[in-house]
Amino acid sequence: MRKKIFQGRVLSLSVYKVSLRGRKVTREVIEHPGAAAVLAIDKGKLLLVKQHRFPHGFVLEIPAGTLNKGESPKKCAFRELKEETGHEAKKMSPLVKYYPSIGYNTEIIHCFVASGIREISGLELDEDEIISVVKMDFKKVLRMVLSGKIKDSKTICAVLTYAMKKKIYL
Repeated sequence: MRKKIFQGRVLSLSVYKVSLRGRKVTREVIEHPGAAAVLAIDKGKLLLVKQHRFPHGFVLEIPAGTLNKGESPKKCAFRELKEETGHEAKKMSPLVKYYPSIGYNTEIIHCFVASGIREISGLELDEDEIISVVKMDFKKVLRMVLSGKIKDSKTICAVLTYAMKKKIYL
């Protein structure tokens, strides 16, 4: 049995009463439509966004956003790259997908690698977004991930997965 107790703009919260191995348990679940994130490397530089993430302040991360209803993760990745960085990509290749908070949250983040990057416009931000674009050497970002300076899970997962697949070591 499911009882929705909150419906917000991006997510909802439901309480489930389920039976697991003969035991009745209650689970509180944040329901989220999922997101796409983009690892975009342009002329050896990784495109990052410095974004205000309340309550943590400004965070350095890869461009990303929530899937719109009926939108594919790949289409979302193309859209978010353009909106948050003013760049477009010729191609988006799947990199990794993961659950950032598997114990209580339905969100899945689909990470892509963008190729054929070119700047086409200014930023197209939502009213509540405070973002600036930062270009940084990939190895510097990798060092920031490994030292704990970058704390954003999608950025950590995408950078480490890409580094391992491409055999990029420090």
